[in-house]
Amino acid sequence: MSNAIYVLNAEVRNDLGKGASRRLRHADKVPAIIYGGDKAPLSVTLEHHKLVQAQANEGFYTHILTINVGGEEVKAIVKAMQRHPFKPKIMHVDFQRVEAGHELHTVVPVHFINEAAAAKKGGIVAHHINEIAISVLPANLPEFIEVDLADVAVGVTLHLSDLKVPAGVTIAELAKGAGHDQAVVSVNKPAGKADDAAE
Repeated sequence: MSNAIYVLNAEVRNDLGKGASRRLRHADKVPAIIYGGDKAPLSVTLEHHKLVQAQANEGFYTHILTINVGGEEVKAIVKAMQRHPFKPKIMHVDFQRVEAGHELHTVVPVHFINEAAAAKKGGIVAHHINEIAISVLPANLPEFIEVDLADVAVGVTLHLSDLKVPAGVTIAELAKGAGHDQAVVSVNKPAGKADDAAE
């Protein structure tokens, strides 16, 4: 896939406040802020239609983005995106600067594969979480964490500690201790199905 979707062009925004933001939105622009690192927060604007196109790809939220601002390239990740309650419109975006050698704290989606294999065994797959908070250096940031259900037996629940994560990735909840080992996915018996032994 082209890396072009991870490059955004932005302009420095000097006119701040609610009224200024409202005017920007009417002009098909999105107010945003870039913060973090050793530099002061930077208010910018983005083209709405280009932002909408870029964020349609799931990887947009987990890749390190390049934001071109006044001839300078800023590396950042999406930390928050505010949307209109009912219109297909992005209202505001928060970006966090990324610096090599400085650990990131972010959230990545979970991709479940081979669910059909679990279904063939008579199991019903139940997802308990769809994203995981992680700590990782920028160079090791994964686009997602994959959970393979091919060999999971009916009646088994996988927890965070059962997952195979890429090198350099730390699951935030597990770092808090064993009591935070959350359930990720279960392969359950169909409701009301009796065991063969009971029959």
